[in-house]
This record gives sequence, structure tokens and C-alpha cells, in this order.
Amino acid sequence: MNKEEILEAFNYRFACKEFDENEKIDDDDLSFILETGRLSPSSFGLEQWKFLVVRNGGLKAKLREASFDQQQLTTCSEVVVILAKKGLYEPGSAHVAKMFKRWNYPDDLYNMLIDFHSNLMAEIDMTRWAVEQCHIAAGNMMTSAAMIGIDSCAIGGFEHEKVEKILNIDKEKFEPAMMITFGYREHDEQPEKARLPFDDVVEFVGGKGY
Repeated sequence: MNKEEILEAFNYRFACKEFDENEKIDDDDLSFILETGRLSPSSFGLEQWKFLVVRNGGLKAKLREASFDQQQLTTCSEVVVILAKKGLYEPGSAHVAKMFKRWNYPDDLYNMLIDFHSNLMAEIDMTRWAVEQCHIAAGNMMTSAAMIGIDSCAIGGFEHEKVEKILNIDKEKFEPAMMITFGYREHDEQPEKARLPFDDVVEFVGGKGY
């Protein structure tokens, strides 16, 4: 895939609000999308996410009710609810130690990483930090979907407590970070993509030279 094809996928992707209810995503394509989420980068490589796939029509209808009646939740092929993991990343956490040990770092580097993580976690909101990591995976899944002609819409507007109850989410372990609807657009037409000009959002500090 060349650069033009990648940019074409970015231009193809938009926040699809109307899906074809009768066209379903193939299991292999869905697995591909989820795999790009699983392989996404994360802070410290701690993979702070879990993906819930919702295909059941009754559950999708309940999620729509808990999301200010956004119609894409019931017309899409499936909903992926991204959960941020909670209660695992405190300084000195056994979970963090286990995750770091996967890389077989030398003891000095491993200890430095543990100390760095502990110092950082003492200064930040860990749940918010985990939610932020989930957005990385979400972006990758939506882009990979667009690359194979599948539409999506990110949904951040929902009532958290209602979603937790609908999906029986353990609030001690997980925080709903966002939902993504996937499927195939109902209409071929799509709104023209509106983005600020390149020079308005990109600045080379100190000039373009090395």
C-alpha cells in the first residue's frame, strides 16, 4: 500500500450516522479490525484496553437509549465498546511488574522502568490516563476499517452508568472509554471532509532544517 492509498482511506473515513442495516461485516474483516486495535501502541506498553463486541439487536437498542438516541447504534453491523482497565496500574502493582517482565529487560533497565512508572502514576489520574490510551486503539481500528471499505463512527456521548449496567461491566475493574459503530454506509454520498489547512495545524519549531 502506497502513501496515496493510505491517504485515500483517511479521506474515505467519516463519522457515518446511517448504516445499511442489512449488510453485515464478515467475521474475518471484524477480526482484522480488532487485531489492529490489539496491536496498537500504548503508554509503557501496558495495553490498557479491553474490547467488547456487541451484535445483539436488543443490546444495541439499549445502548442507543443510553447514548442520547444516536441512530447509528442500531443500524450498524456491530458496536465495539472499548473499556479502560482500572485498578491495575498503581505504583508497585504486581500487574505492571508482570507486564514489564514480558520483555526480559536487564535488571537495571527493568528497575528503572518500574521506578519511572511509579513516579508518573503518583502524579496523574490513572483512569483518565487509561482512557486516553484507548483512544489510540480506537483511531487505529477506524482507520484500518476504512482501508478495507468499512465505515465507522466514534461515540463518546453516552451515560456511563447506564452503559455499565446494560453490559454488566465491573466498575471496579473497567471504565467505558468510548464506543465505535462499524458497518457499511446506507448512502454512497458522504459530506465533503472539512479540515483546517496543513499550515494551520503544523508548525516546525526552529525551522524545517535539521
